[in-house]
Amino acid sequence: MMRNRLLTAFAALSLTALAPVSTPAPVADLVRSVDIPFEQFTLTNGLRVVVHTDRKAPIVAVSVWYGIGSKDEPVGKTGFAHLFEHLMFNGSENNPGEFFLPLENVGATDSNGTTSSDRTNYFETVPTPALDLALFLESDRMGYLLGAVNQQTLDNQRGVVQNEKRQGDNQPFGLTDDLIRETLFPKGHPYRHSPIGSMADLDAASLQDVQAWFKANYRPNNAVLVLAGDIDAATARPLVEKHFGAIPRGPDPLRRSAALPIRTATTRATMQDRIATTRLIRTYLVPGRFDPVTPLLDVAAAILGSGGSSRLYNDLVRDKRIAVGVGVGIAAELLASQFTISVDVKPGVDPSLVEARIDAVVAQFLKDGPSDDEVSRVATREVGGRIRGLEEVGGFGGKAGTLAEGLIYTGDPGYYRTEMGRYAAATPAAVVAAARLWINRGDFRLTMVPGPRPQSAEAASAPAAPSTIVNTPATPPTRVAPKVAGFPELDFPKVERARLANGIDVTLARRTTVPVVRMTLSFDAGNAADPKAKLGTQGLVLALIDEGTSSRSATQIVEEGERIGASIGASAGIDRTRLTLNALKPNLAASLALFADIVRNPAFADTELTRVRAQMLNRIAAEETQPQSLAFRELPPLLYGIGHPYGIPFTGTGTAAGVAAVTRDDLVAFQQAWLRPDNGALFVVGDVTMAELLPMLEASLGDWRAPTVAKSRKLFPAAPPPPNRIILIDRPGSPQSLILAGTPLAVKGTEDPLALSVANDILGGNFTSRLNANLREDKGWAYGVSSSANIVREQMPFLLSAPVQTDKTGPSITAMISDMQAFRASRPPTTAELERTVNNNVRSLPGAFESGGEVLSSIERNFIFGRPDSYQTDLPARYRAMTIADLKTAAADLLDPSRLLWIVIGDRAQVESQLQAIGLPVEIRR
Repeated sequence: MMRNRLLTAFAALSLTALAPVSTPAPVADLVRSVDIPFEQFTLTNGLRVVVHTDRKAPIVAVSVWYGIGSKDEPVGKTGFAHLFEHLMFNGSENNPGEFFLPLENVGATDSNGTTSSDRTNYFETVPTPALDLALFLESDRMGYLLGAVNQQTLDNQRGVVQNEKRQGDNQPFGLTDDLIRETLFPKGHPYRHSPIGSMADLDAASLQDVQAWFKANYRPNNAVLVLAGDIDAATARPLVEKHFGAIPRGPDPLRRSAALPIRTATTRATMQDRIATTRLIRTYLVPGRFDPVTPLLDVAAAILGSGGSSRLYNDLVRDKRIAVGVGVGIAAELLASQFTISVDVKPGVDPSLVEARIDAVVAQFLKDGPSDDEVSRVATREVGGRIRGLEEVGGFGGKAGTLAEGLIYTGDPGYYRTEMGRYAAATPAAVVAAARLWINRGDFRLTMVPGPRPQSAEAASAPAAPSTIVNTPATPPTRVAPKVAGFPELDFPKVERARLANGIDVTLARRTTVPVVRMTLSFDAGNAADPKAKLGTQGLVLALIDEGTSSRSATQIVEEGERIGASIGASAGIDRTRLTLNALKPNLAASLALFADIVRNPAFADTELTRVRAQMLNRIAAEETQPQSLAFRELPPLLYGIGHPYGIPFTGTGTAAGVAAVTRDDLVAFQQAWLRPDNGALFVVGDVTMAELLPMLEASLGDWRAPTVAKSRKLFPAAPPPPNRIILIDRPGSPQSLILAGTPLAVKGTEDPLALSVANDILGGNFTSRLNANLREDKGWAYGVSSSANIVREQMPFLLSAPVQTDKTGPSITAMISDMQAFRASRPPTTAELERTVNNNVRSLPGAFESGGEVLSSIERNFIFGRPDSYQTDLPARYRAMTIADLKTAAADLLDPSRLLWIVIGDRAQVESQLQAIGLPVEIRR
């Protein structure tokens, strides 16, 4: 359902003796450190249940997986599994209405559902006292759904799904998956169509189809239930029996199967699309996800083209400089997987030259195989990623999902151990043998070229007329939802502080859940510091900062990081620039040594600048082909003015002219002015004590001194609201219109406008908000609508986003204006809305701060906005003290539709007259 370097003059200021890199922990040791102990039992109706106990927080993840996906759809019913997933969120017989409402009231987090070719899953994480309610809700839609599904609900969710399809098709490369599937898989194969399905088949879905699908597939003997968190099997079993035990067993599920198609010849096709540069795609069919050979092929894919140390990246992007991007990976499904090589050709380069180099690199790999070091690095990276992902009990990739996936597909909740063991046991000989067998023949080569996109008749089709079938009457409730009480309070980790010898402040929150340490070196810079004369300077600094130091090449940096399982990155928000480290605890000292070299000694070599500049220019060009990125480039200068620090593209990439003009001296000047020890602070969360951490920080960063040049600062003039008007950016042939609106608010983030945040939650910030309920759930005109009052240090922007079907562009704007006006006047926030939103914000706190990453972001935000350490634990009392009058004041002063500037990106021929009818001035661009 629904982020260089100074070689001579500056070197004297930044060079430091690096701690020697210790021997990294063996991959096998890392694998042994990953353990999710569980108990399991099966009800008499066939429901398989797994329970994992993790007492780190008073929350429980609930994950229900059904063994039904789009591969099991009958002919003429494509997209039905996904459509049914949507219907499962529209209430059940004993929980009528929106499924998310009671979950919001108890503070659930990570609530969602997804559909793949092979399964459908639903998940939420709730405070421990709300587990009884969550099990009631999940069991009610498993056993008691059909009485709540009527023709109106079906028609509405059909419209939502069709708008989800339009939203995907409207993106660059949005039509490629269908072509690839139809080419690789023969007619009749269950993977020939994607889970989203076809418009015609969605139009044809009937209530009878809904009933048959539910009865055949949504039965306890075709499902698994996993509970992970503050629960044990002895406590769980009676609860599960209570809620699920009476649901009758269904027929044994019949699942479609098919042999893996064996292709022996290369086939080719060319497609035009609204893209920035030519992309070469070649795809091979390989065995399914759980075949022992698939991890070996995944290792081969990573060595060939995943990341900056890969062979294709080094050859095509670094050395030959004939490409600006490379990606190789496996889309793994149950019956078959797709091994795909994707290369973005550098503008002006002959694609045939690039294709020849791809052939040469792959052939060399198949001839000689990988090295021991390559295989070991990939295995370390894979296992390290698993360790990080298993910090959370819920969500899509946490412990509950991991156990459920193993059980639904293989019958073994602990299958993750088998799979990780296959990565750890991979050898060069085994990897090259697998590659020689599967990626040496029978590929499909698709060349995507810039140009007018062929019109997608499906995506542009009008919604089907509502059916005349009489609605199914609602069944009187026979089960009563349990009451929930005794919600736990947030236990935010203790914060410790220290200061390095050079004055850098260190803030630490200890978390021992997983053997991982996260670190953010945060500078007072951000996109707002990007030089107006050469917008994109900061983006180039961040792209180049790990592309070589005075002692390490770019490739050496990547390879060393992979060996020790360290992830180092650079990013920027509107106010801050961040250099980040995510390290495995056993390799923390070595990871810090590498991180410090990148921070202190970037080379910014001219040769690397030339390459990265080309990549950045291509990225900007790509942003201008994607509706949302284009809108976020266009809107900020219109809201704040081109001289304001916030009046720059929110994408952070700058402008093509600015990027083209940047010199190495500009990069050095930016780093000296902004990325310096007297302008930064260090935030750390993880499995480390201050006593362990400080000596390592002093050794790596403690003697880093500020340059002699003056530190820069940002100046913020007031930004008045822009004229209330509509700007239409013509995108001919778009199957959907993207609406983005905004205004600068008369409030700063440092003022901590909590009432405004709550008011926005009700208006457009939550799934159950008024805007989303109106345009998605009631009208079915959009896949999702949202608004946000973005917390930044200075003048906050209010933003509203709505991708809508083309024929409802004007009516959607009118409806949103009406909703905002009513919110401020005739239909202000209600007591029920306030109570539900406060409950959600307060009760979700233990789940929201389960991960170390969120704790890290929070302690940094406390620093940025001048908040006390007790800010998070003080929030419940502040929320509970909020009144309707507080929300009315916030809405009246700030959420005013007459101050909005609207941008619409869509097909002018179809939407201009709709926009003119609204009564606002309309300006046409492009």
